[in-house]
Amino acid sequence: MRKIILASIVALATGTASMAAINTASCKGCHGQNFEKKALNVSRVVKDLTAAQIEEALKGYKVGKGGPMKGIMKDKIAKYSDADIEAFAKSVGKK
Repeated sequence: MRKIILASIVALATGTASMAAINTASCKGCHGQNFEKKALNVSRVVKDLTAAQIEEALKGYKVGKGGPMKGIMKDKIAKYSDADIEAFAKSVGKK
């Protein structure tokens, strides 16, 4: 019984972490498959940004700050945790 409960807890924690990851398919719709485009011909090119720059921009959008894209991006990023944003920035940003 303990093994079943422990396995259930691990599965739930793993599933929650997976669901929390940023949906890059949504991002790529505007920013390009390799983040090579200016979204709506306005934003910066994400692939050219450092992880720190991406993290700063996304966390700003989350609280309604930022450049001309803040109105669109606030709703898109609001559901993600700071940890999700940090992980995404590290995976996409320049080292």
